[in-house]
Amino acid sequence: MGRLIGALVVLVVVGLCPVPAVAAGKGDITPDILANRNVTLTGDAVVNTPAGTTTYDGVIGGEGTLRIAGSGTLILTKDSDFSLPKARQRQVVRILGGNHPYVVVTRPDPPAIVVDQGATLQYGNGGGTGLIGRFPYGTPGYQLNQDNIEVNGTLRLALTRSFNLGTISGSGLISQPRFLWGTLDLAGTNPFSGVIDNGTQASAGKPETTVALPNARAILNQGTWTIDTPLDQTVTIRQNFYQREYGSDINVQTRPGSKVILTGQYSYSDRGGDSNPSLSDPAINWRKIPHNLNKRGTNIKGANVQWGDGSTNNIFMPGTADTVYINLLAARSRSKLTFAYDGPVTLGAPIGGGVFHDTLKSPGAGDVVIKGVRGNDVTFAADQYYDGSTTIEKGATLRLGSGRPGGDGSLLTKAALFRVVNEGSLVVRNADKAITLSKISGTGSLTQAGAATTRLAGTLTYTGTTTISRGVLALTGGSLAASSAVTLTKSGAMLDLTKAGNQTLRNLSQASGSTVRYGDRAVLTLSRQSKLFGTFQGSRLVNVGTAGGAFTVKGDFEQTPDGRLSTRADGTPVRVFGRVSLAGQLDVTPRTKLTNETLLIANDGTDPITGAFTNLPEGTRVTGYQLTYKGGDGNDVTLKRVKAKASLNQPTAPPATTTTAANGSSLRLSATLAAAAVALLALILIVLRRRRRTS
Repeated sequence: MGRLIGALVVLVVVGLCPVPAVAAGKGDITPDILANRNVTLTGDAVVNTPAGTTTYDGVIGGEGTLRIAGSGTLILTKDSDFSLPKARQRQVVRILGGNHPYVVVTRPDPPAIVVDQGATLQYGNGGGTGLIGRFPYGTPGYQLNQDNIEVNGTLRLALTRSFNLGTISGSGLISQPRFLWGTLDLAGTNPFSGVIDNGTQASAGKPETTVALPNARAILNQGTWTIDTPLDQTVTIRQNFYQREYGSDINVQTRPGSKVILTGQYSYSDRGGDSNPSLSDPAINWRKIPHNLNKRGTNIKGANVQWGDGSTNNIFMPGTADTVYINLLAARSRSKLTFAYDGPVTLGAPIGGGVFHDTLKSPGAGDVVIKGVRGNDVTFAADQYYDGSTTIEKGATLRLGSGRPGGDGSLLTKAALFRVVNEGSLVVRNADKAITLSKISGTGSLTQAGAATTRLAGTLTYTGTTTISRGVLALTGGSLAASSAVTLTKSGAMLDLTKAGNQTLRNLSQASGSTVRYGDRAVLTLSRQSKLFGTFQGSRLVNVGTAGGAFTVKGDFEQTPDGRLSTRADGTPVRVFGRVSLAGQLDVTPRTKLTNETLLIANDGTDPITGAFTNLPEGTRVTGYQLTYKGGDGNDVTLKRVKAKASLNQPTAPPATTTTAANGSSLRLSATLAAAAVALLALILIVLRRRRRTS
């Protein structure tokens, strides 16, 4: 009787305090999950989650697969450890790199966990457990999960520890709540084509592994997304990043020999929810909105980063200093940021080196490259604040300033490591703010195209052309002697050399209405070939090359024996307001008929002209014309028509084009060559007649 009573007591106690049973599961294991029973998989199992939320406090083990179906949410609170049956395992894990090991996964296993569309699987409930995973590999730096997962519904990651999901596939949503401070370790190539919502922290690659998401639709970044690489590896992230709330950023770190390429765009999102983030109006990225919801940033930490791959012109960080921040920092080494786009892009924010949004607290520590890919045309529409070099590769263009008010740009020229290596095209088009540039080298060109003044100073060794199409280019130090040509293309353009002392310009070209100014005591020397139709203001202009056109010199004009003056003699002479000193060559290309007196040099002063063109002294006659240095009002260089003496045997000569003096000076006058030929023929006839008479 006592034994019977004891047995009844035991049964009662067991009934009151049930102990979780271990179910051997395959097929539909929903009842076991709802009953919180531990499950040992013996094959392929499915849980049909009922509507609402189901919290499971059991553990799943064994060998098999787990499918989460239904319309509800299943929350796992304890870690589970099961694996695919050995017959299905094919994954190859290799550790390469020698002393700097990194992990490579090939032939990944089929998914061990599948989340169907409409269902939600949640790892953890705000604590450190609740993950499904097996970690047999002993990989360095992180634990690689053998249990790969396919997410077509929603996978919510409510964990406060670092974890890896293995290889991710599917087309659903992977979401991490904000402020949990767990870290999702992404590794390897993941064919996942859905959206990753990062609420706190995601590590996209590490020194021990690369990461690739070739098919993911987007990344909703609500926390910190960190990208890193092993040695000598290139990682390309092609996704668009989005942010809905203030406080998110992207951190990039690389190892020696490595690079991270970002080809998408980091944008604000105001529609589409978690599963399809998007922006209704791209202009929102460029204006501040309440609570700074659209402010986002990137921290490049001793990394080599490239925006774009030459196949897009959507800049990675669209916005201004009010909506984005960009920090170029030094860690193991200085950073490098390369722009590689196939069309025009505008950087509207400064690149600095501060802490997070306080980007201007200190200068950036790194270099910037405008890559030589076809169509790459980058505008800096903000004052840059990085201490480093700026390289413009061949075929690329960097523009400082957008040309519109509020869009001016500059470089940090006073920084210790500042320099510009220009192999392409540097264009300055500030609308309001004058800037100074110096230390420019390379074979590229420089163009002044804005209403605001650009000042050049210091070492200027670039050999490309210098063009002024608008505003003032002022040389306050250094020299433009290395520039292959200087061109003022429009009326109103000015080259100001007043603070630069004596200067030499080669291949100068001027449009009508443009001006070159130089100092009251300075000498401006023109070498090689110049086409001049503007105004020179200064002390003394010296021509040692070939100067052609109808220009005005508000100062003295001198041509040396090495110089050549070319004029059209069409009523628009070279006009000089100071003294005139001549030597060297004279080329004249007249219109069809000259007037009785045609001005070549109009000397508006009272001083007589000194010197003369080589082999063309005062009164030199060439058929029909006489060169004088005392023409006009008494001190101008003119051509005067004179009457030619008739000859009995000299026919009227057809017009000719050029007469050249012994030294190469030429007067391109009508009838010159023909008249000379006729005179020579007449002389030959006279000589022949005399020989016949004497014989």
